[in-house]
Amino acid sequence: MKIKINNLTMNYVERGLPQGLPVVFIHGFPFNHTMWEPQMKALPNSLRAIGYDVRGHGESDVGDGHYTIEFFVDDLIALLDHLVIEKAVLCGLSMGGYIALRAIERHPERVRALVLCDTKSEADTNEGKIKRSATVRAIRSSGVAPFAAEFVKAVFAERTIAANPSIVENIKTVINGNSPLGICGTAIALAARTDTSESLSRINVPTLIMVGELDTLTPPAASRAMHDRIAGSELHIIPHAAHMSNLENPTEFNKHLIAFLKRIR
Repeated sequence: MKIKINNLTMNYVERGLPQGLPVVFIHGFPFNHTMWEPQMKALPNSLRAIGYDVRGHGESDVGDGHYTIEFFVDDLIALLDHLVIEKAVLCGLSMGGYIALRAIERHPERVRALVLCDTKSEADTNEGKIKRSATVRAIRSSGVAPFAAEFVKAVFAERTIAANPSIVENIKTVINGNSPLGICGTAIALAARTDTSESLSRINVPTLIMVGELDTLTPPAASRAMHDRIAGSELHIIPHAAHMSNLENPTEFNKHLIAFLKRIR
């Protein structure tokens, strides 16, 4: 479905009962809402599962390509307002986790619970900022396809690439479906995002943290650091998975997600 918010068109989908507990899935960079299909389909119909394309991704508008993490949070809150959702469970992977953490920092009254997947609270290091700049330069000079071919090698475990090539190819197609302007604008926004580590101790909603055991981009140590600072949080290391834990081991991922959501209800 398409809606107009914050002067752009946003694409979103939903499944389940409208009166059910709302669970909003926030995708990673540079994907779209379809990365959450194994979870959207697995959730009980009694829940209201919502997935959307962050601006610059999927079928949402690209706009001028000038983004900040604050714009992404503003869009999320505007989506909740449009759907008349007072409080939602926010489930974000990687960039989606960055958005969720900044959202609860700015709008704690809108968050019922958090699911943080393969993400971290720290801002980019200097090295990280340089890598994002290199991404922008590479896409501007060579286009999205070479970037996508390399990016999937960083986010999937070697085992996944060998055993489940269709999953990898699907994500590559998703990346290639995004505009160069949207990817570059998002990379710059992520490089400039704020550090939310200091606010972790103030999080007082149920929080589930999951991370692939083989994740090298946001390694288990980063998840353990968040777990240590968020009182009462729950941490699960997903075996046989790297950065895309929800796709690489959906059975294990969904088991923990559904059990957590049942406790919220």
